[in-house]
Amino acid sequence: MYRDNSLMPKEAVRLTVLGTLILGGTMRYGDLAAEVRHFTGRIVGPSLDLMGTSLEMLRYEGLIEALACSGGEGNSLLGVTRAGRREFETLMAAHVRAPSADDINKLVVALKLRFLHLLEPKEQLEQIDALAALYETELARLTDLARYHEGAPGLLVGWLEHDIAQVEARLGWFRALYQRLQT
Repeated sequence: MYRDNSLMPKEAVRLTVLGTLILGGTMRYGDLAAEVRHFTGRIVGPSLDLMGTSLEMLRYEGLIEALACSGGEGNSLLGVTRAGRREFETLMAAHVRAPSADDINKLVVALKLRFLHLLEPKEQLEQIDALAALYETELARLTDLARYHEGAPGLLVGWLEHDIAQVEARLGWFRALYQRLQT
C-alpha cells in the first residue's frame, strides 16, 4: 500500500482476484484470469500496471489454493484461504486516494462496491462513509477552485462546474446508499 493506506495497482488486482473468488466460491484458473482481465480492463482499459499480478504469486503467498486439478494449470479449481480472506478484508478497508490523472481510483471504488456486500454491515457502513467523505473533500476542493477563478476568461469554470455536478451526484448517491444500509 501507499503511505496513505491506499491501494497500489497490484493490490487492486489482488482485491479483484480475492473478491471474485469469495463471491463465486471457487473458479477454474483460466476462468479466474479471464474474469480479472475483463473486469479491470472494462473499468480502466488496458493497463500494464494491472497485468503484473500473477495468480501463482497469490498461491505461493497462501492467499488462494488449488482445490482440485484435472489436467493442466488452466483446469485447477481455485479457492480463497483464511489468509486470503483476511487479506481481502484488509484491502477492502484501504483508503481511496483523492482523484488523480489515472483510473486506479475508479477501479478501487468499483471493486469496493462490487464486493461491499461481502463485509459485515458495520464495515459496509464504514466504507460507504469513507467514500462519501472522499467526495465531500473533492467537492470542497473543486468548489474552492471554481470560486477562485469565477469571472476569469476561458472554459475552466464551466469545466469545473461540470465536475462539481458529477461529484455532487456521486456524493448524493453514497449518502442515499448509507441511509438504505442503515435500515
